Amino acid sequence: MSKTRLVVFSDDWGRHPSSCQHLIRNLLGDYEVYWVNSIGTRRPGLDWYSVRRGFAKLRSWMVTGVSSSVKAPGEPTVLQPLMWPSYRSRLGRQFNCWSLDKAVRLQLCQPGNAIGVTTLPIVADLVGRLPVDSWVYYCVDDLSRWPGLDKVSLELMERELVERVDEVIAVSDYLVRRMKSLGRSSHLLTHGVDPEFWLEPRGEAPAFLQGLAHPLVVFWGVIDQRLDVEWLKALNGLLKTGTVVLVGPENNPPREIRDLGRVYMSGALGLEALPWVAAMANVLIMPYAISPATRAMQPLKLKEYLATGKPVVSSCIPAVEEWRDACDVESSPEAFAAKVVHRTRSGTPSEQAEARRRLDSESWSTKAETFKRLVGDCGEGV
Repeated sequence: MSKTRLVVFSDDWGRHPSSCQHLIRNLLGDYEVYWVNSIGTRRPGLDWYSVRRGFAKLRSWMVTGVSSSVKAPGEPTVLQPLMWPSYRSRLGRQFNCWSLDKAVRLQLCQPGNAIGVTTLPIVADLVGRLPVDSWVYYCVDDLSRWPGLDKVSLELMERELVERVDEVIAVSDYLVRRMKSLGRSSHLLTHGVDPEFWLEPRGEAPAFLQGLAHPLVVFWGVIDQRLDVEWLKALNGLLKTGTVVLVGPENNPPREIRDLGRVYMSGALGLEALPWVAAMANVLIMPYAISPATRAMQPLKLKEYLATGKPVVSSCIPAVEEWRDACDVESSPEAFAAKVVHRTRSGTPSEQAEARRRLDSESWSTKAETFKRLVGDCGEGV
């Protein structure tokens, strides 16, 4: 019997360690996976991020070929169809639907079961068109709230998508409620974590860590407008020694961050380097502003931070409520800065370490088994 095929539409495979990529990696043994690198959630502009992203996509199309597929050992088959970078116009939307449909059909030419999975509303036009048996919307964020994304197009296409798919799986209570407001019930499947990965650094530590003044206060993730510069200013002013290290790609972050003398921005690092960053850190932080975007978010890094055993200090975004007993949650820049400085000396309190034992039941392999059950397929086709 052949394996059921999963056709997954999401962010570029291997570019950033997203929740969907973690989940799918744990399903590669059960399904034949086709991963479709998709764009079009942002409105193209003349900002530096858009220019870099555009050149990166053009380079990938030139290197691998338009609509070609790439299959590395132990990886999904990755498709990179040519796409117009916006869904605002009817012509652009029609072209992307045609291009995605064509690229996937080339892979599904043999008979067999197939399931379409998407984290992106932009594939709404493909539901009922592609030769798959069922569709799953894996809702990982309220993309209409993200800074820099095309809110109008995403909201419109998400409404269309949730009406058409067979199942909706959401990663947070907030998103479950959001799906309900759109008229759909959904299953809750929170993010996972692999604790052993975060406790066992491999390879060599990133060289930049050796030259930084200690203690190290570390954030990793996308550095953008969701960070609250006032919280970073308070921390920068209260630290008498040490470095605030921001690790990750930059997407139009607040300009004032660069003026903070104790802040070091390393740029993006591969996932394999982050356990070293955690091992060298004294405190891990999430200084997010309280905004519609952060009230909706469910950051992967929260469980990753907790798995490292290091002290964790966060602003009071809704995502941390379930883990409030396992970290420090503050409501003002001054209290945040004071708690970070305190934790550089005290380490993780025993009661927080005990609360983190709940992570043992939060592995990505466990989440993958739940996902298989929710989509109503055990991985074997006929």
